[in-house]
Amino acid sequence: MGSTRQALNNDTSVALMLYMALELSASRWKVAIGEGQRSPSQHTLEAADLGGLLKLIDKAKQRCGLQGEVKVASCYEAGRDGFWLHRWLLEQGIDNVVVDSSSIEVNRRLRRAKSDGLDVAKLYQMLVRYERGDKGVWRVLRVPSVQQEDDRRLHRELERLKQERNAHINRMRALAVLHNVRLQKVGARGWQQRLEQLKEQLPAGLYAEIARESEREALVHEQIKALERSRKALVSALLKQAEGPLVALLKLRSIGLTSAWLLVRELFGWRCLANRRELASCVGLTPSPYDSGETRREQGISKAGNRRVRTLLVELAWYWLRYQPHSALTAWFNQRFAAGGGRARRIGIVALARRLLIALWRYVEHGVIPPGAQLKSQ
Repeated sequence: MGSTRQALNNDTSVALMLYMALELSASRWKVAIGEGQRSPSQHTLEAADLGGLLKLIDKAKQRCGLQGEVKVASCYEAGRDGFWLHRWLLEQGIDNVVVDSSSIEVNRRLRRAKSDGLDVAKLYQMLVRYERGDKGVWRVLRVPSVQQEDDRRLHRELERLKQERNAHINRMRALAVLHNVRLQKVGARGWQQRLEQLKEQLPAGLYAEIARESEREALVHEQIKALERSRKALVSALLKQAEGPLVALLKLRSIGLTSAWLLVRELFGWRCLANRRELASCVGLTPSPYDSGETRREQGISKAGNRRVRTLLVELAWYWLRYQPHSALTAWFNQRFAAGGGRARRIGIVALARRLLIALWRYVEHGVIPPGAQLKSQ
């Protein structure tokens, strides 16, 4: 083995490689590192110990007998640490990939051993295969820039706050119904007067809990309004440019501010997609056929993509049927699914969402208006 490494060092046509896989957790990192010939050495670091990570790389080069210019390839699974580590590794000259954890192949036995050591060893093996040409071994994520990632914060926080507000409202209704009090229009105008009337109908402890829940709901409501004002101001600034994907989408009937904003921030604003297959795969709208022997059936869409965009596209498909009745997409849907009943329409709307996604992508990227579609100015 030593002679093999020496021969590789002497042969300038062979690039020297060091492979490094990281298994990240909140308190510690597990690192597997090696040259790809022998089993890797495993090490444990404190979480975010970047200095220790660089020392491990230097020691691994010495241990593996790698001298001169050595290419270092690394990988880790996407998770709670996000993409900051990826950006830092690139700054150090390390070729890193962020891996979709759900795309990693596993043993299909009913029970399998699970530990950080086994996981990082598996990542290391697959990294070696990936770097040697087996690109289908896993799915590599496209990492957004810091600004692109920050642009998604507003609508994601807005989505979370709306869910939190609904949770507060449902909690107040559930508490009141314990004493046969049916609350309506919780948090709307006149709610404070209604809340005062509950003092006579509910026990003191229950009323106090509802009052505190109401205060939390009011705070969330104010934060939602503040975020919506911020988004409106940003949109106004973008509309003054008279071009861009957001402006283009807002010109189409059936697409409003919320929908256009999410499509641009999550999909059209920063992803570079080559064809419609990549587009549908990114959103999780690709078909999943089951064809084995004499058994053939459709399992529906894969759902292995951006959940927010996929859900929005199904909603937009229904709006498209209503506000774009003369478009070619609407005619296709009516011919194929309109007369088939409720179940057929629900299946067809997903197919329409996939076609609508492709049409919107062509419209945003190449300016091709969907056939028969009308703009809001028309």
